[in-house]
Amino acid sequence: MYIGNVEVKVPIILAPMAGVTDLPFRLLCREQGAGLLCMEMVSAKAIMYKNKNTEALLTIDEREHPISLQLFGSDPEIMANVAASIENRPFDILDINMGCPVPKVVNNHEGSALMKDPELAYRIVKAVSGAISKPVTVKIRKGFNADSVNAVEFARRMEDAGAAAIAVHGRTREEYYRGKADRDIIRQVKEAVNIPVIGNGDIDSAESAMDMFESTGCDGIMIGRAAQGNPWIFKEVKDAFLSGGEILSKGKPGIEEIKTTIRRHAELMRECKGEYIAVREMRKHIAWYLSGFPNAAQLRDRACRIESFEDMENLLENIVTIHSF
Repeated sequence: MYIGNVEVKVPIILAPMAGVTDLPFRLLCREQGAGLLCMEMVSAKAIMYKNKNTEALLTIDEREHPISLQLFGSDPEIMANVAASIENRPFDILDINMGCPVPKVVNNHEGSALMKDPELAYRIVKAVSGAISKPVTVKIRKGFNADSVNAVEFARRMEDAGAAAIAVHGRTREEYYRGKADRDIIRQVKEAVNIPVIGNGDIDSAESAMDMFESTGCDGIMIGRAAQGNPWIFKEVKDAFLSGGEILSKGKPGIEEIKTTIRRHAELMRECKGEYIAVREMRKHIAWYLSGFPNAAQLRDRACRIESFEDMENLLENIVTIHSF
């Protein structure tokens, strides 16, 4: 798949997730086969005002390419100016978030709120794509709510504005992540535009990934929540994709590999953020990694109370199950 002039050799993409897809996690997903990495979304205004917390969100490792940086905002001029100001940073693709359902984003007329204002969305993409030479993509949803399912026409407008690809989550904003993602709307978008379409929603296995490709005709797929605590899903899906749909591997590995990955994830976190922050951010990751284990609730509770790397190691050493996924 090509997004503008950027080749994505394996069209299996790590979705942008706030508080999840930081540098350490992205590296783990790349090692398991993710063909394109997406960074956590960053506020255009925060970059413009030089917010001290944004620099870490903009950090990229040379091992990550190709990688997409995601901006959110609602002012076309600010979005374009910020995009131009950061274009020399080593990202390959600039994505514009028009799908985030979080109230504080939506209430600021950003994220999925833009799906209620296609004209403003058009002006944002037109301004940004005209301000930089790197490909500009857009991530959208099925619509804002059940009464305004407009992904097809919205996608056409984004293509006209200069978008090089579009990712579609098959749920409305009001659905958040509830219910079942609508794959037919993704198929309709694919049939309506001439740019690559990336299908997103309910991809949690090689089977569901292959079904997304087959049922929608999409050019690529995007995996989000299913990768939390499970970077191996990219290997599972990549193996199936490259084999023409044959399921060659399935599920998480055995406990020892999971422990090894948790330790490596924590070390990468410490290198990037220091031990104090690393320990606290690893709490949720460890809980995700250990999901599905016997006594998972007890393990998650302990994971959420670790205060040091020593606590983490004690937790891992005390998991004596030989449970395999």
